[in-house]
Amino acid sequence: MQRKNREEPMKKKRIVIALGHDALGTTLPEQQAAAKKTAKAIADFVKEDYQIIISHSNGPQVGMIHTAMSEFCKIYPEYTATPMSVCSAMSQGYIGYDLQNALREELLDRGIQKDCATMLTQVEVSPDDPAFKNPTKPIGSFMTKEEADELVREKGYKVIEDSGRGYRRVVASPKPVSIVEIDTIKALVESNHVVIACGGGGIPVFKTGGHHLKGAAAVIDKDFAAEKLAEQLNADCLIILTAVEKVAIHFGTPEQEALSELTPELAEKYIEEGEFPAGSMLPKVQAAVAFTQSGEGRTSLITLLEKAKDGIAGKTGTLIHQ
Repeated sequence: MQRKNREEPMKKKRIVIALGHDALGTTLPEQQAAAKKTAKAIADFVKEDYQIIISHSNGPQVGMIHTAMSEFCKIYPEYTATPMSVCSAMSQGYIGYDLQNALREELLDRGIQKDCATMLTQVEVSPDDPAFKNPTKPIGSFMTKEEADELVREKGYKVIEDSGRGYRRVVASPKPVSIVEIDTIKALVESNHVVIACGGGGIPVFKTGGHHLKGAAAVIDKDFAAEKLAEQLNADCLIILTAVEKVAIHFGTPEQEALSELTPELAEKYIEEGEFPAGSMLPKVQAAVAFTQSGEGRTSLITLLEKAKDGIAGKTGTLIHQ
């Protein structure tokens, strides 16, 4: 593989940053503390005059909301159960609230006059996506077999037995087709805003005829949503922030090898060999490869939050390039 000079900074203008769970925490106090730390890393990019769009995970948060709403309806059965799409919208709002306020404060502390905005984002998915025939994404609290059987009987939910800890509802994880609010996001970016969008993979919706959008009982992988967002925004770089500094092969063995660079072809080879776990690194590598292949001159970077600045300067992280 022909190596690029990693010491040369990637001179990019528009960057989509996908934040992982570590950048957000789990509880509300953890989230507020993590948002302040995350804001410092993002402000480094804003200071360099990049156009920044932020996407983020929402795993613990949307699960907490779904559980709270389910328990509420048990106590007050006269209330309508809250659909997954609405829980996703709630999580986007309250995560975005903490992120945009933390970032606004950090930018003002640095003397940077730039507004931040959270865009409640819907993401179209296809009803024909095979994921709907085989839902695998656990959501909500654990149930007894009797409670699970009742949900199956009354609401037609899919449930699984989860590692001996009880039963949980599972929903589909379809691939994103397009970002519904993409034109609004573009307008905000081009008017000098830092934009938070596609939180938690976005709110999955179907087009059901005419102009109507209907929420889907699904969860979109946030890395694939960030890739689609970057692609439709014509971004220069997709940065996926995770819990490791570099992607590795033979992970957890004496032969573990950290990778500074990957071409799409080499990444596909490692994917076929099963080097990346399905529940963690695999979607990140797949999303990075998809963005790199989506247009000329596009690159992706996978690294730690605190190493993001060094990563964009070519000093660390795993760079995926043609």
